[in-house]
Amino acid sequence: MQSPSPEEPMYQVPARFRFFENLHIVFWLIKDISWAMLWKPLGMVMIIPTLTLAIKITIQTRYIKSELYHNLAIVCWICANCTWMTFEFFWPEYDYLRYYTAIPFVCGIGFIAYYYLVLLPATSRRPTVIPAVEPVHLTNEPGDSTPMNVD
Repeated sequence: MQSPSPEEPMYQVPARFRFFENLHIVFWLIKDISWAMLWKPLGMVMIIPTLTLAIKITIQTRYIKSELYHNLAIVCWICANCTWMTFEFFWPEYDYLRYYTAIPFVCGIGFIAYYYLVLLPATSRRPTVIPAVEPVHLTNEPGDSTPMNVD
């Protein structure tokens, strides 16, 4: 793996965010294992912390557009998963209900598509503007007896 070049922008996650991201993965795995093993009570209880942390992470990273749209897609994915799991746990005889989970899945794909097809190309087309700065002289020229104004 190559180390980043000095000119390449670095993306860093604050440690307090990273802790919740990692904890979220643990909750998500417990929820999905419970689903696979048909442990209804644990699976249903794990919806709350899994979805809560996904929303918290989305709110925390909302100022970074790429993170916001990817995390919105993850929230949609978890909602779809939780809905599908609930249908399988409580109404297995109504298998057609799982098709309704396509709604939050499509919403998630919509967030990703909007980011990659609209926002990302728009930011790469936007020219980088470097503001012009006038030189500032802080010292008097030799032989100049006028006092400097430092406001």
